[in-house]
Order: sequence, then structure tokens, then C-alpha cells
Amino acid sequence: MPPTVQRWTGVEARALREAKRVSQVDFAAELGVSERMIVKWEKGGEKMTPRPVNQQALDSLLSRSSVEVQTRFAEMIGLTSTDRPAQDPSVTTEHPAESEPEPSIPVGDEDQVRHPVDGKLMTLVPAGVYFAGVDNEPVYLPAFYIDVFPTTNTDYARFVAATDYKPPQHWEDGKVPDQLSDHPVVFVTWHDATAYAQWAAKVLPTAQQWEKAARGTRGDIYPWGSQRTPAKVNCREGGKRSTTPVDCYASGVSPYGVYDMCGNTWEWCSTESEPGRYELKGSAFTSPFLRCTPSTFNDAAADMMDDDTSFRCVTPAETMRALLNMRDRQPGQS
Repeated sequence: MPPTVQRWTGVEARALREAKRVSQVDFAAELGVSERMIVKWEKGGEKMTPRPVNQQALDSLLSRSSVEVQTRFAEMIGLTSTDRPAQDPSVTTEHPAESEPEPSIPVGDEDQVRHPVDGKLMTLVPAGVYFAGVDNEPVYLPAFYIDVFPTTNTDYARFVAATDYKPPQHWEDGKVPDQLSDHPVVFVTWHDATAYAQWAAKVLPTAQQWEKAARGTRGDIYPWGSQRTPAKVNCREGGKRSTTPVDCYASGVSPYGVYDMCGNTWEWCSTESEPGRYELKGSAFTSPFLRCTPSTFNDAAADMMDDDTSFRCVTPAETMRALLNMRDRQPGQS
């Protein structure tokens, strides 16, 4: 198994770059961040803690590295399985509001995994019946894993760097604006979202998979229950008028611990509503709270793109098991 870093700082980030023997420019491209950010991390050393979304990117890059790189990295850091000490209060971060680890998720740790291709945190939605649609019709679905967070600009940047895919139109000179690194990627068509999913060995969720992950199995109206609480989401009533970081609304998570299933951005699904059109779920910062119910129907043409439309991916449970088994059987790993 690859070495595990409990908390990345500028020291570990620099060690990984040097273990890979690449320049700051190339390292930034692999992570989907700016070269300026890499310089900032390394200059800050132990006193610089990357944002949670970039911690995730570093985890993913380390897990995808060769055994030789992982070995060099572990030797340089003196890494062991022992947890690092708690962060000193004087330590600075890229973004003070995001200095803590990813918010706790109310499901068992054994139900959460990082996908071995894109490194995103995913959670298990077990097989079983849930109540679907406005009429709460019982529907059975096999088990699947779903991304805990929508696909961020940083996630999408790794895909762009790996495939030379066209970046979204709002990126500056083809690079992610620093202030949007942990926001959901937008200005992506259904085709763009599908291309990312194929690269990551995932698929877009069906409308029913998405709805079950949002509502749970009891027929609740919203992810958190049936109480009308606009403050739990980034919708029009909140007055944000733009996307927000994907881990902002911890009080609005679904029963499976999935974020942003209401508000922030609409999300593409694989369900075709009519030829050339696909369902969208979740509503957005542009939407009134009335549209936030996960059972709400919406669709759009596959080539539509807007500043309030993004996506997340799913993986069938059996596919995830196969991918994890393949990763664990890599040469040089037990």
C-alpha cells in the first residue's frame, strides 16, 4: 500500500515533488493548481497547510505514483503510520476558513474510499429500496459509490492535464483561478462531464441513483429531512450569487454524508429525458429554494453549458471492488 499522510504541509508537498524529480511548473500541472501556489506551499514549510481539496489532490498524486517515487518520498519524510501531532494554533493556511480537515461524514469509515484513478472521496450507497419521485414510489437500486463532493475545478484540472482536454471558458489562460480551486467546475456540457467520467473509470449517476444518494431511503423531502431550511444550501435566497466551496454546507449533507445535493450547482445525470437531452439534479445558487427538492425534474440539451451547472460521478460497488483489488496487487505492494 502507498504511504499515508495524515496532514499535508509544505514540507510533504515539496518532498513529493522532489521524490518525483519534477519542476514546480510540472508539479503544479499534475495537481491542477498554479505554480505560484506550489511556491507558496514550499516557502511556508511546516507552517503552510493546503486546503482540504488540495490535500485530496496530493493524496491522489501520491497514490498514483510509482513504487520507486513512493519509497523515495517515505524515506525523505521519515513517514510512519503514527499520526502527526495536532496542528499548532500559530500555523497559517491558504484559507483560514478551510484549515480544518474535510468535515466529518455521518457514515462508517468502512463505507468511504478514495477512488484509485481520480483520488476523490466516495461513499457507499447500499443496495435496497428507496422512495423515488414526488409520489414516493418504491424503487430498488444495486449498491454504488458516489462522490462525496461535486467535481471541483482542481479535480477537472487534473483531467485536463492528463488528457489535454479543452479547459472551461472561465479559467484564466487555461488555468484554475486560485479562488475557485475548491468550487465545483462549471461551464461544462454533458459531453464534458461524460469525458471526465470515462477518464476516471466512473460514470455519471442515473437520476434515480442521484436522488437516492440525496434523500436516503425514508422518503424525506430534502437531504437533511423534511424541514424547509434554505440556510442549509446555496440557493437564490442566500444571496451568494455565485458558487461556493464544495464543503461549505455541512449541515445540509445527505444521510450518506454527500455534500451539495441541494443548491450550489445543477448536476448532470446519465438519464436521457428525450433524444439529446439529459436530466439535471440538485438546483443551484441561481435557483429559488422551491427548486431544491431532489425529486424535482429538470433537463437540458447535452451541449448546454452555464455558470451554474456541474457534475459528480458514481461507480458500481462491484466495479469499485475490482479497481481497489487491481491497485492493491500492483508490483511491489502487498
